[in-house]
Amino acid sequence: MGNARPVKLDIELVQLEQFVAVARSRNFTRAAEDVGLSQSALSRSIQRLEETVGRSLFERRPRGVVLTDTGDWFLERARRVLQLLEETADELSELEATGRIRLGVIPTIGPYFLPEILRSFGEKFPNVAVVVTEDTTENLNQACSRGEIDLAILAEPVSANYLEVEPLFDEELLLVLPPEHPLEKVERIELGDIDALPFVMLNETHCLSENIAAVCRRELFQPITVERTSQLTTVQELVSLGHGVSMIPEMARRLDQGGRRIYRSLDGEKPTRRVVMMWNPYRFVSRWMKLLQQHLRDSVA
Repeated sequence: MGNARPVKLDIELVQLEQFVAVARSRNFTRAAEDVGLSQSALSRSIQRLEETVGRSLFERRPRGVVLTDTGDWFLERARRVLQLLEETADELSELEATGRIRLGVIPTIGPYFLPEILRSFGEKFPNVAVVVTEDTTENLNQACSRGEIDLAILAEPVSANYLEVEPLFDEELLLVLPPEHPLEKVERIELGDIDALPFVMLNETHCLSENIAAVCRRELFQPITVERTSQLTTVQELVSLGHGVSMIPEMARRLDQGGRRIYRSLDGEKPTRRVVMMWNPYRFVSRWMKLLQQHLRDSVA
């Protein structure tokens, strides 16, 4: 047994196609018509295939043929080989062409997360244009349902009937304070330390507001909201001016290099948000979109 040599099969693809045709019709005459050969030529081709395999693939009967046990086993593999080649040809065809992906993203993710993602994706697939739409969670949900965008990147909570939602990563929400705030010198800041502080928040249409409210509800308090705005950068500026405190995603903190605000990680159970991608599985999912989805998975792994 240890000296057994690996079997090498010298099989042409056309032989696999002819074999599948015979297996499908269970008749050499009909199969020959399907593949455009004479019955005798097809019979000789299948016979050569059986000689190569070293087993009988068909049992010949007066009114046709039936697969042997080996033939039934070989049929599954032949179909897999032919399907793989067909998919490969389709993918090569798409890779040689240009494509377009309509990508939706919420404003609290887009400017902080997308630039590097789109840059690296563009380097891999320069012929694919990614058209970005920035909007609220609710509007992106509707656009994805109607097929107006192909893929959306947003944060939970997401109400997505009939839509596919896949988590990408969890991100910490950091407390942001104005300069020289009394809490700056506190070694450990807990949620209970900020329950009476005024909050600057995004408008209620932004899911980040719900993320923050959910964190506060967990500690049995409602944040005292003194101002609301539509832009995360405006929230940060208002905090700098002493209008209140807020919670900011870690990705926004990484791009804030001005030093005009103080960011702190809260003690205890960290407040987080979950970033997900969403698409409509009942609409056509292009090769390009699958490539972007996998690129997103790889980028955050």
